[in-house]
Amino acid sequence: MKQIILFLIAAIASIVGAAAQQTVQLRDTTDAYLDSIYRELPEIMVTGERPVVKATQGKLVYDVPRLISNLPVDNAFDAIKELPGVVDMNGALQLSGQGVTVILNGKVSTMSAEQLQSLLKSTPASRIESAEVMYSAPARYQVRGAVINVILKSQTGNAPSLQGELFTAYNQKHYESLSERASLLYSGRKLSADFLYSYDYGRNRMETDKTAVHTLADGSVHPMNLYELSASRRNQHNVRLGMDYTFSKDNMLSFVYTTQLSDGSNHGTVSGTQNSTTYSTHSSQLHNARFDYNAAFGMRAGAEFTWFDAPSDQLLHSTMGEEQLNFLSNDNQRISKWRFYLSQEHKLGKGWGLNYGANYTTVTDNSYQYYYDPETRELLTGNNMQSRRREQTTNLYAGFNKSFTDKFSVDASLATELYHTGFWNEWSMYPALNMNYTFSPGTILQFSLTSDKEYPEFWSMQNSTSYMGAYSEIQGNPLLKPAADYNATLSYIFRGKYVFNLFFSHTKNSQMQTLYQSPDRLVEIYKFVNFDFSQQIGVVASIPLKVKKWMDSRFTFTGLRMRQKDSDFWDIPFDRQLYTFVLMMNNTFTLSKTPDLKLTLSGFYQNRAIQGIYDLPVSGHLNAALRYTFANDKAQLILKCNDIFNTSGISPRIRFGKQQVTNHYIQTNREFGVSFSYKFGGYKEKKREEVDTSRFK
Repeated sequence: MKQIILFLIAAIASIVGAAAQQTVQLRDTTDAYLDSIYRELPEIMVTGERPVVKATQGKLVYDVPRLISNLPVDNAFDAIKELPGVVDMNGALQLSGQGVTVILNGKVSTMSAEQLQSLLKSTPASRIESAEVMYSAPARYQVRGAVINVILKSQTGNAPSLQGELFTAYNQKHYESLSERASLLYSGRKLSADFLYSYDYGRNRMETDKTAVHTLADGSVHPMNLYELSASRRNQHNVRLGMDYTFSKDNMLSFVYTTQLSDGSNHGTVSGTQNSTTYSTHSSQLHNARFDYNAAFGMRAGAEFTWFDAPSDQLLHSTMGEEQLNFLSNDNQRISKWRFYLSQEHKLGKGWGLNYGANYTTVTDNSYQYYYDPETRELLTGNNMQSRRREQTTNLYAGFNKSFTDKFSVDASLATELYHTGFWNEWSMYPALNMNYTFSPGTILQFSLTSDKEYPEFWSMQNSTSYMGAYSEIQGNPLLKPAADYNATLSYIFRGKYVFNLFFSHTKNSQMQTLYQSPDRLVEIYKFVNFDFSQQIGVVASIPLKVKKWMDSRFTFTGLRMRQKDSDFWDIPFDRQLYTFVLMMNNTFTLSKTPDLKLTLSGFYQNRAIQGIYDLPVSGHLNAALRYTFANDKAQLILKCNDIFNTSGISPRIRFGKQQVTNHYIQTNREFGVSFSYKFGGYKEKKREEVDTSRFK
């Protein structure tokens, strides 16, 4: 740790010295061609700006390198958040008010959203070539709903070359965190390979001041005041190895292996109405391997295997009045998942295209949870659980695409799926439709209609009970149903950069974890339940603004109406709705071109929201970053401060029926950080005389 900090200090000192001696260089030409097309005439310069987005076959294709060229973005996850309409809601990405799936190079992964997010955060932003945004993914992508397809760079077919990047970052909230990353990319005529390793270490401190009034069925009222303080640490290693081998044009075999290894611990104390101490440790291993084969005649086939193992333990001592909890618990979740797919695409005459295919997924979840006496280590009775659960999903689909004119195209598909478990055995139909009309280059009207099914987390379906203390417990729900989503989006893109969306989403049996104060005993219960439905209707406007060459801004406004209904929520059914909005801005100021200094100010503001019977108050943040690029654009130093005014934290509360709870989170969210990255490459294999095959087939 000390060596890394000393390295950063030395790097900053050398950079400042180099900047002081730096002379004016004619290096604006490259930047000019990145941002605009320049044509010189006698005493006149005509500037034409390239579109950031274009539409093709039902998807919006964003030029990500250009979109983030002036932003302090160093990883793929943060780059995705810069796409118009994308919002990071507590770590979960949303696109125009609906959930979105992120895939890499058109390949769906069996990794969970959290595991894929970790991989994206460790992937350099410089690896991204483009991003395809689909509000309704066609069935041939083998994923439903809104999708962002991140296309990573590959230069197979060119002269062999080797490129790489080194990255390190240090951030400070209450405690420190550290990230390090190294990546290599080899590109050859037939073989390309990429290797990524990243390491993340961090500590965190959380404070919660809970006030509640708990009313029991006998009419007694119990004021609750609890102060919780917890400190945690984590370590995580990520490794990714990918290889593509091209036999001939459009005939390629791919292999990707990903592993994530993590461990951590947490120590917490609670004082007030309840007094408790808890210490827990956890670790996890993820191994994911995938083979894909693309044939020149339009066939694609693949297989993927995922293995996940996550043991943990908890030592808890808690008292509240006469209630006492003293135990040592051990639990584990072990998942093995196989996925196989086969698909075929045909290009027919007169602009017609046909696609069809099938995929099969099987999952086995072996989980357990045992409670022991902390002194004798004898097994306690009551809440122990051991479960072996299997899921099977079979999906068949067919679709077509047609360009009726140069301006109008349609992409439609229909998928049917059988979902089988010990509790459910049901068929579902999933239509998807995309229609594009191009008025002129860069001006596009798009309509998307999609349906999807969201499956619950594996652990949330276990018949288990976990304790956070004598007053708080987490219950599983074996009867939790999958949620059915229906979404429609109308998008208008003007001049390739102004984006306007009108969207509607309806989710039947939506899943949400909520808090409920039991009337039978003095305990609050956290549990995933199915609502009757959740519904949103709203508009999104993304407006860029550029002032000469010194300011580049983007403003995004989302206005929506939220509605959530549950007619059998414990003993207090509800039907709630709320009008609200979200504002985002990104402003980049060019302070100097030589040296290359840019200042970025970004902001986020969310008005009130609801989550079941929760009321979520106003929240927002303002971030600032100073970026210095040097060494022929190979090195980059970023100094940043996130959540300058420490306003991103919220205090959710419940005031519904006899339920009355306020969780006041008072930890520091303000974060200072420094990061340094260096790209190396340019190595190319010595050119050798080759056999002339230019006239061969």
